Amino acid sequence: MVYVTDREADTMELMRRADALTTPVDWLLRSKHNRTLSGGDKLWSRVIASESLREIRFVMASRMRQRAREVLQQVWAQTLELPDGRCGYVQASCIVAKETKPASGDKPVEWRLLTNLPVQSLKQAAQMIDWYRSCWEIKMFFHVLKNGCSIEALPLGSIKRIERALVLYMVVAWRIARLMRLGRSCPDLDAQLMLSLMSGRPPLS
Repeated sequence: MVYVTDREADTMELMRRADALTTPVDWLLRSKHNRTLSGGDKLWSRVIASESLREIRFVMASRMRQRAREVLQQVWAQTLELPDGRCGYVQASCIVAKETKPASGDKPVEWRLLTNLPVQSLKQAAQMIDWYRSCWEIKMFFHVLKNGCSIEALPLGSIKRIERALVLYMVVAWRIARLMRLGRSCPDLDAQLMLSLMSGRPPLS
């Protein structure tokens, strides 16, 4: 299991706790703090100063009034020791992925990621980036589950009832989130097609 999260989780407390527990749940987060390293230099500049792992290419889906487009990023990665504020260190891998040639008018896509997983090759770095890219879809899923399905407002008085409700509502939330994604990526798709797929009946002609 991998705990994937955004910049709000970039805290040394989380890293120290995970390291102390030797938990099987690893973590991958977007770096918020450009930490000062033991040599006096900064985290992000140290990583970019290392040899690049080359480039990755992917298509970024449309969202928040942004069109879908192809992204080409230069990737750097380095495993180093982050000062933990208690005269010790936490070992982590830092990845910097920076878009090199954005189209005119597009804001360059740049991510700085931290993980306790080993990242020593372009393949490993690309996997971490793919996992982080899935974070948006995960957020949308739980947004639908919490707010669209109002799962927290259900008047259920036992764990078994909550579990049964979650089994049902998670399927519903996944369906709704999929419809939202298709509505953005394929706005001209006939709604009857989705209704027929869910019902198992052939679409109306």
